[in-house]
Amino acid sequence: MKFALSTLSTAVMTVMLMGLSVATSANANMDNVESQNDVPPVTVTQIVNADDERQTGAATAVQTDTTLSVDDNTAINGSASTMHSQGIEQQSRLATLIDPITHKAVDNSYPLEVSSFLSLEQAQNILLQVSPKLAANEAAIAASQYQTDALKTIDNPLVFARVSASAYHVEEDIDLSSLKNGIVNEINNSVDEVIPPIPPTTDLPNFGELVGERLPDSYDFNRSGSTTGAGIGVVWPIYTAGRTTALTGASDARTQEAVADSLLDKNELYNTLIERYFKAQLAIIAAYLREDAYDTLQQTDHMAERLFEEGFISRVDRLEAQSALADAKSESVNANNDARLAMIALQRLLRTDYRIKPTTPLFVSSRPLPDVSYFQDLALANHPGLQKVAAKRAQAQQLHALSDTGYKPTVMLYGYGQVEKDPSWVAGISATWKLWGGLDKTASLASSNAQIRQADLSEIEVSDNLLLLVEKNWHDINNAQSRYQALQSNVDLAAEVLRLRQLGLQEGVNTTVDVVQAQTQSLKARTEQAQAANSYVQALAALMQSCGTPLAFNTYLNAADIQLPILYSE
Repeated sequence: MKFALSTLSTAVMTVMLMGLSVATSANANMDNVESQNDVPPVTVTQIVNADDERQTGAATAVQTDTTLSVDDNTAINGSASTMHSQGIEQQSRLATLIDPITHKAVDNSYPLEVSSFLSLEQAQNILLQVSPKLAANEAAIAASQYQTDALKTIDNPLVFARVSASAYHVEEDIDLSSLKNGIVNEINNSVDEVIPPIPPTTDLPNFGELVGERLPDSYDFNRSGSTTGAGIGVVWPIYTAGRTTALTGASDARTQEAVADSLLDKNELYNTLIERYFKAQLAIIAAYLREDAYDTLQQTDHMAERLFEEGFISRVDRLEAQSALADAKSESVNANNDARLAMIALQRLLRTDYRIKPTTPLFVSSRPLPDVSYFQDLALANHPGLQKVAAKRAQAQQLHALSDTGYKPTVMLYGYGQVEKDPSWVAGISATWKLWGGLDKTASLASSNAQIRQADLSEIEVSDNLLLLVEKNWHDINNAQSRYQALQSNVDLAAEVLRLRQLGLQEGVNTTVDVVQAQTQSLKARTEQAQAANSYVQALAALMQSCGTPLAFNTYLNAADIQLPILYSE
């Protein structure tokens, strides 16, 4: 294990690492945490969309087993633009790889090297590449953008071709008897009306019967054949009263909403990373402090054993020392397990098969923060929640414009021509109005107006909540800062009391109980101060998230004048 300490002021170094002279035991126990990190070589897999250049800059990733040794400690470039360039360069090696956590195949992916030792900034850059949630958001944004692109051509002329070929066969026995009788009767009646009366002796032919004899009682109809046809037509909506513009605008506003949702998720992931990253640091420090306390009590127990053998202390004092040592060992084991769990949580977030060892220390700045109004202005200008509300309002406005087109006509040019030896064609212009029926235009307009009002009122509510949230987080930072500084005197006092109690035990002035109590107070003071530092860090991350500028956290980190020790360094 690589053991290193960050640069601290002399006072803080003295307080936090008072047991450094006996850190060998603590170092050995922390090796138990690191021993779990020795795993076969692994690498993380980054996914890109080979068909969409817009997706390359926001490439996302999962992980797979390949051939990178964790001992390489490959440096991850802190620049997001470098990550983008790396994605473009490696597109030639796209492949289908397997996510080792879910065992699902991931197309269009390439290996991304990740060191087991990561600073916070490196972890932030890796997070953008390995988060399935961000990948899903990018896919949603791309889908919405493509929908908008598809709607942009809805007003273009539509040219179509029609080709048909058919065959037919008709066979039917048609009954003509009723038709025949009707014709005979009609002829007879007509003859009677046209020919004047003649003497009865004259024998005229029966014209109806003569015609009827030539007509069959039935007819067997049987026909077969085929037909073919082809033609080209065009339809061009030259005036749609703004329907296309409204539909395209609504789709574009949905894209903006998807972007705002993606920013909200990204900011939340940044905050989750900071939470897990520095909780892991806190757990590692707590494990070290517990190990330091255990080592100190081992010395106390050894001294108590010698004093008991020489008759300077009673058996009760000896048993109290043994009991305190057993408790310290149990607490040390628990602290090591908590540290492992915290490191696993960070590992899962970054989707690696091995433990991530944080190299950025917990920190506190003694400098005062800018006024709360500065952060509130940042929140009103940058928070994605307000961007989402603005996207909702834009959608409502476009729906209002779409509803308003119900009172206006649609004008279209059309034409169709057949492709034949003697072709025929038709062309013209048409205008249509909806006079009645379908959606109620008045109710539709009222609905869109209500949605616009809803968005306006939601913006007021979201702004109020953001201002209050920023105020709360700002005060949390100040409280944690003052808490950390106030605990410094407790740490100094507890350290001095422990030193005196240990000397008193050697001189026979103090008992083992006195030493154990002093050790407990020292451990408590040091742990509370580390917890206060973590509270400061978490409150600062929450403030930056509520301002919509989560990466501004790094600026305060780099400017901090107090840094706690770290146990891992590249």
